Amino acid sequence: MALQIHTAPPNSRGKVILGRSLPSLLDDAVAKYPNPKGFNQPAGSGWMTLSNAQFRDQVNVLALALLDLDGIDSGDKVAYYMESDLHFARADFACTVASIVNVPIYLTNPAETTAYVINHSESKAIYVSNDELLERLAPVLKDTPAIKYVILAEGTGTDVINGLPDGVTFLHQDDLMKKGQELLAADAEAPQRLRDAIDPKSLATIIYTSGTTGTPKGVMLSHENISSNVYAAFNGFYTLQHQEENALTFLPMTHIYARMLSFACVAWGQSIYYSNPDLLIGHLPEVRPTMFATVPRVLEKVYDKVLVGVESSTGLKHKIGSWAMELAKNFEAGSQPGFTHGIADKLVYSKLREKLGLTRTKVVSVGGAALRKDLANAFAAFGVPTYQGYGLTETSPVIATEVPGSAKAGTVGPPIVGIEVAIAEDGEILTRGPHVMQGYYKAPDKTAEVIDDDGWFHTGDIGEFSPEGYLRITDRKKSLFKLSTGKYVMPTPIESKLLKDPLIEQAVVLGSGYKYCTALIFPGAEALPGWAERNGLGGKSMAELVEHPKVLAKFEELVAEANREVPEKWSQVKRFKLIPGTMTVENELLTPTMKVKRGKVHKAYEAEIDSMYEAAAVA
Repeated sequence: MALQIHTAPPNSRGKVILGRSLPSLLDDAVAKYPNPKGFNQPAGSGWMTLSNAQFRDQVNVLALALLDLDGIDSGDKVAYYMESDLHFARADFACTVASIVNVPIYLTNPAETTAYVINHSESKAIYVSNDELLERLAPVLKDTPAIKYVILAEGTGTDVINGLPDGVTFLHQDDLMKKGQELLAADAEAPQRLRDAIDPKSLATIIYTSGTTGTPKGVMLSHENISSNVYAAFNGFYTLQHQEENALTFLPMTHIYARMLSFACVAWGQSIYYSNPDLLIGHLPEVRPTMFATVPRVLEKVYDKVLVGVESSTGLKHKIGSWAMELAKNFEAGSQPGFTHGIADKLVYSKLREKLGLTRTKVVSVGGAALRKDLANAFAAFGVPTYQGYGLTETSPVIATEVPGSAKAGTVGPPIVGIEVAIAEDGEILTRGPHVMQGYYKAPDKTAEVIDDDGWFHTGDIGEFSPEGYLRITDRKKSLFKLSTGKYVMPTPIESKLLKDPLIEQAVVLGSGYKYCTALIFPGAEALPGWAERNGLGGKSMAELVEHPKVLAKFEELVAEANREVPEKWSQVKRFKLIPGTMTVENELLTPTMKVKRGKVHKAYEAEIDSMYEAAAVA
């Protein structure tokens, strides 16, 4: 059967621009959009600020210094063990100017995975943010014989220097910058020669995907892969301008999603403020960003806190809050607010925006996982426009995205310009175009498994197109499972329905090989104790609460409510088990990109799962 190919709609504002190197994005911005507050790093109680021209100057001298190191040449690999901040961005651009391939490493990786990435990528140096990370990394270095240099961005390294393996040289970023200044003074044209030598199709970075199973694979992305995605995906946000915009970034730049958006903000000459999840609550009202990127879980937590706040309020405040939240739940993103909505905005939503620091926000770009339709609608009602996108590391990353004028809750928007998207017979999403990776590093067999002879990249996701040409993601292909009855189940939509209530923090639906579906439910660590306090169960531990009949009865109601939204009875959850804990990257039940490692979850909670099936079969 011939594939039905979908492309961007005719009114798309994105642009097809090929043949651009990543440093050229910065160079153009300095010329067209000079910004005295281009880069902003937290420093004490304030911010350390660089103009985008100053940032480019620092990038130039660092690039020269890196290439001056004995044994480091263009085409070599340098690993990053870094926080997602100004130091990361500086090193990132310096490597691209020098045509050095950078290899970012997830800070949540176990030591053996970190060593594997360094060794497999053949990295000759590793860039480290600070003393704390250097101390964490030091024991790994004895197992990475190719590493010649450790470069420290901040701190002294005093406690680690003497313990580094033989043959490893410790360098401080400040010393590299001084050396680079000397090299620049001796040859002012050197940075331009480096730029002129860049082939846009050459390898820029290798990003090792976390994966829910197996060994990490190194995704090879070129300058053009990423730069073309910047223009095609980001250009659609026509509400965003240039120097006047404040972009707050707090997602890990080891992920291509946050990194591509950072390149885009640089290209547009916008002011970037570096934050992290721990500082986010304070930085939002301080920066008052006009744009930021997030993952759905952050918005879910914000929404849950708002719900809990309304629920715990009393009197008139409770009545008004409950009314406004019900109104938001039934709002349709993209529709015109009416008179009643205006009252709710004046009484509730405007105060919510002020409290959260979202009074100026024009764009919240959401990626990494599916954003629930009810959340997209609610934030639209709040006056906080969310635009969901979809992609993978292997696609640089954006395949489709909502932008102003093409937002439709429950979808990820239409394909971006310059690429093709199709749905295979089994429902798998396929794509091809300049955004598709060069392949997996040193793994042609793995590459051939996902990129076919016609150039289609097989995403591993299941989806469908709406009549308007909007893509909807329904599940991961690997997440599908078959019951013993022969019926197939897509667990993600059911899990999403369970997560609508703040009492449920996480949920995993199971049932492969069994007659019916069950679920492991992880209650909200803050929401459940609060509910317990209001319902006469205060003072009990989480372990006691998950076994209490009153709590179990409440969760029976929540599961029944979710089941009512699942038309296929075989996909409904028949039994569940409350788990007094949470799935995290640290306990290896989630990947660094927050995807559930279903196999490990099954192994970790084997006894609990077995107990749900040991009882007599449920009719």
